[in-house]
Amino acid sequence: MKRVNKHCNVTGNGIIKKPQGEQESRKKEKLVEIHQALNSDPVDIETLRRAAVSEGGLLTDEIRRKVWPKLLSVNVYDLPAKPGKDARQDHKDFNQVVLDVRRSMRRFPKGMRDDHRGVLQEQLIDIILFILKRNPQLHYYQGYHDIVVTFLLVVGERMAIAMVETLSTHHLRDFMDPTMDSTKHILNYLMPILEQVDPELHDFMQRAEVGTIFALSWLITWYGHVLSDFRHVLRLYDFFLASHPLMAIYFAAVIVLHREKEVKRCDCDMPSVHQLLSQIPQNLPYEELISRAEELLKHYPPTLLEKRAAIQPRKSLTISSFQDFQRARLQQRPDAVLRRQLQERPPAELAAVEDAAATETSHLVKMAVWGISATLGAAALAVAQTALEWAPEFLLQLF
Repeated sequence: MKRVNKHCNVTGNGIIKKPQGEQESRKKEKLVEIHQALNSDPVDIETLRRAAVSEGGLLTDEIRRKVWPKLLSVNVYDLPAKPGKDARQDHKDFNQVVLDVRRSMRRFPKGMRDDHRGVLQEQLIDIILFILKRNPQLHYYQGYHDIVVTFLLVVGERMAIAMVETLSTHHLRDFMDPTMDSTKHILNYLMPILEQVDPELHDFMQRAEVGTIFALSWLITWYGHVLSDFRHVLRLYDFFLASHPLMAIYFAAVIVLHREKEVKRCDCDMPSVHQLLSQIPQNLPYEELISRAEELLKHYPPTLLEKRAAIQPRKSLTISSFQDFQRARLQQRPDAVLRRQLQERPPAELAAVEDAAATETSHLVKMAVWGISATLGAAALAVAQTALEWAPEFLLQLF
């Protein structure tokens, strides 16, 4: 019989929970590590990556507003200007974007007043169309708004533009082709992963001819569309931003593996298995699945799967650009240096940046008055966006 430390708690799903004191101690250690990594020159990206992947992820939205930009190589002191309404003019995707955003009410905090949500929805439309207009090689897909709204709620409009634009030209690039061919190519990695780990489950799904379409919305929205608890969405975004761009498909594989017994109890036909798998459970053991997905990618990297499963070779812009993306983010300067560089700009340029920051601050004060949930961090983020350094005094408040 497996022995369990008597001071540990076991949750309903069998996961051993660390004692409260140990959890708090580890949280404090992580905060210090993140602070030190952010202030290193260059920024210690590997430590930030480990913090985002390890248990609990980045802990709070205030920390995310500091770390997410570094994971995407975004300079928060050089953000694009707030989009004007001209971004909407004559855009071919305008009607579809508006339709999708109008239907996205459940992605906003419960209890938010309709007029307040309406303002955020207008911002969401502007962000999407602004990015598409600046990058004509990118093509809108239904579900893209589920990713954009996550960043809007956490980091605000201007930083969301910079971060989602970078994400769209790297991690999400294959989804934004004019056809679904590249997206289908990524989905094709799912069954070979299952075959390597659980051949019996793989064979059952092959006989059922279920395919992989059940995981499409998981993949292209980074699970934002299918998870009802925003905390779980944020935890996965921490993980995906710190990982290989195909990690979302490895996470899909571990969800299927986690439900192996349920799948095998199904009738071995496409409707039964598809119906089961398309309904994603909301009580998944996320930390356990994150650890397993990371291990699977290490043991069965995409290049190995391509060889073993004879996946049809295809030029993936997402995969091919990842190494250059990784190298670039290793050269980032800490915010203290970036802010000093900003202050050295010509007065006219500096004034324009300050005006934009002031506008964002005014907007965020309004959001705070509206009473948006503090857990979403959608209020009071202008400070973290363009001004304050994350000082040790702040860290001491958390101890």
